[in-house]
Amino acid sequence: MSKDGKNKNNRNVKKSNGTTGLWKKYNLKWVIVVSIWTFLLTILFSIAAEVVLMNTTVIISFIILIIIVFLGVFSDMIGIAVTVASDKPFHAMASDRVEGARYAINLLKNASTVSNFCNDVVGDICGIVSGVAGANIILQLAKGPVLINRAILTILITAFVASLTVGGKAIGKSLSINQSHIIVFNTARALNYIDKKIGTSIIKDQSKNRRE
Repeated sequence: MSKDGKNKNNRNVKKSNGTTGLWKKYNLKWVIVVSIWTFLLTILFSIAAEVVLMNTTVIISFIILIIIVFLGVFSDMIGIAVTVASDKPFHAMASDRVEGARYAINLLKNASTVSNFCNDVVGDICGIVSGVAGANIILQLAKGPVLINRAILTILITAFVASLTVGGKAIGKSLSINQSHIIVFNTARALNYIDKKIGTSIIKDQSKNRRE
């Protein structure tokens, strides 16, 4: 083979390695998958929220709104906890065969993916659905026996949701940093229980990949 042919092959190999490295470095596969799932889940939950909230009273809609906000706060806590916690205590627990410890290690090994899903995917969906719930409350109150200006209602409900979300996340972040291992372990135990019930693994086991 000529020198020019070798150089061309080397350039092709470098280009291929560069593309593969870029794909793995920025986890583009996960970006595409999570974008599609976010799109589908947002549509699903928005439709479900519309259907449910259209047939509920103001009080029930308000309770659902608060639950959605706190679901987003709780999810945010998990996302922060997995990025803060260390896996050392869980390795010791896994050696003692403590149930959920191995799952906690897998959560921490997939911290970037778990954090992205909890903070961004779940957080954004909860934000959208809480907006739908808030709009439904505004419409119901505007049609009530006591006439209230819709613009004022919109400002008050939006401010309430924002303050509840921000305040909740502020408290949640403090708890996530100080109690990260407890949050990760309890999350791992819950997910491990779900895995056993459905017969599949939600979080990919990285140790199995290395052995393979």
